[in-house]
Amino acid sequence: MARVNGKEDPSVDGLTLAQLLDRMDFEGTRVACELNGDIVPRAQFAERTLRADDALEIVRFVGGG
Repeated sequence: MARVNGKEDPSVDGLTLAQLLDRMDFEGTRVACELNGDIVPRAQFAERTLRADDALEIVRFVGGG
């Protein structure tokens, strides 16, 4: 079962990273994704498919001051 931001989530198995981000309403926002300890370039979001043993961390960039 894949882990997303530290929580097990069986519903993400087989989704691409882009599909997951859209499902989680991250589409169009500035995010960084670390998959199994490696940063995934934005250009690969549509190509990277999540598997049951993956660990994904998603970080959203916010502005402010």
